[in-house]
Amino acid sequence: MTLDVTQIQEILPHRYPFLLIDRVLEIKSGEFIDAYKNVSISENVFQGHFPGHPIYPGVMIVEGMAQAGGVLAFKSLSEEEQADAQNKVVYFMSIDKCKFRAPVKPGDKLEYKVNVIKHRGNIWIFKGEAYIDGKLTTEAELKAMIVDK
Repeated sequence: MTLDVTQIQEILPHRYPFLLIDRVLEIKSGEFIDAYKNVSISENVFQGHFPGHPIYPGVMIVEGMAQAGGVLAFKSLSEEEQADAQNKVVYFMSIDKCKFRAPVKPGDKLEYKVNVIKHRGNIWIFKGEAYIDGKLTTEAELKAMIVDK
C-alpha cells in the first residue's frame, strides 16, 4: 500500500511546516513502513541551521521517523478503530538508542524505515532508521501511545 501526502494528512494532524513525510512507499500492517521526505533548501529550518553550511537537524529526522511510526500504528488498527482516527492522536513517549551517523543536506531524499518491535494495547515500540541513498544516517528506538484527543 502506498500513501501520498493528502492521504498522510488524513491520518496525522501535522501540517506544514511540521509534516515531515512526503510519501509512504510501502506499509505492512503491524510490521513495517517505508516512507520518505525530500529535503529542500527552501525549508525554514535552514535559515538558522546553519547559514552557509545547511544541515537538516537530527531532531527533525527523529520526528520524521516518529511520524512514520504514527502512520504505521494507525494503519495497523482495526477498520472500526481507523474510522475513529479523527478522534485519536499519537503521543511520542520516548527516544532510546539514538545515533546520528551522517549529516543530511538539502537535496537529499531521506528514507524512513520503521519496524514494530512491540505492540501492547495502545503502546507501540518501533525501531526507526533513516537512510540517504541506502546509507544509514540515523537510528533510534521510539515509543508512542495512541490516545483520545
